[in-house]
Amino acid sequence: MFNSWGRSWQLVKASWAVLQADRELLLFPVISGIITILISVVMFIPAITWALFTSGGDGEVTQIFGMIGTFIFYLVTYTITIYFNTALIGAAMIRLDGGDPTVQDGIKIANSHLGNIVAFAAMSATVGVIVRMLQERGGIIGSIIGSLGGFAWNVATFLVIPIMIVEGLSPWDAVKNSTAMLRETWGEQLTGSWSIGGIFFLFYFLVLILAIALGFAAFALTESVATVIAVVIFAVLVMVMIGVVQGALSGVYQAAIYRYAATGSTPDNFDVDLIQGAFKQKRKRG
Repeated sequence: MFNSWGRSWQLVKASWAVLQADRELLLFPVISGIITILISVVMFIPAITWALFTSGGDGEVTQIFGMIGTFIFYLVTYTITIYFNTALIGAAMIRLDGGDPTVQDGIKIANSHLGNIVAFAAMSATVGVIVRMLQERGGIIGSIIGSLGGFAWNVATFLVIPIMIVEGLSPWDAVKNSTAMLRETWGEQLTGSWSIGGIFFLFYFLVLILAIALGFAAFALTESVATVIAVVIFAVLVMVMIGVVQGALSGVYQAAIYRYAATGSTPDNFDVDLIQGAFKQKRKRG
């Protein structure tokens, strides 16, 4: 675990230095988010229609089709997310190796691994459906087991995308290599993504508090609901921008961690102790 929040902030600044060199990397989470929202809206309409027409039917059959629909939704959205994460991490790898990547470079990398991306999305969708079933049908115990299973999957697949990009392995082999690489190099308690997430959670929280304060102040001064709505819209846009930066930083961090784990070399702007400190070391690789 990180020894202090100061170390976490150093990690964010180091990732930000890479983004400063290639700001176009921010486009990948933007495009991914827009397409995901559009696809979700398109798929939401038939889902609601199906639910209305089957509301009085066989409950078990409805649940089965519901799970199938959930799997399809997960498969589509995961494919989009993983595709653009692959493009982002691929472009970040080029930068970390001293190159000057473009958006087209990232897209080419993602296209060249499209089969593995869909296969990995299918694996993730299957895990997602199982986790949801446990949480919905297993009561408190099922919810706990499902949450732990989802967390374990996220840890095990942390380096899957860079492994698929660089080593060209299948998703299943990439998952095994990702798990082994994390376990053997730094241990199983991954904390780097927690640190980035924690720091950005503070940003989200700060924006929320400011939005609430501004909303009350605006209504007290103008007594206009439209002004309050404008404050809310502005706060949402700020949170979206924060999310875009967080997604890009996380991708750069993944690329840097893989590069160090695979080669032992430290990318520019990253201190070796900083990367090693992102994990709780249990035993070194032989």
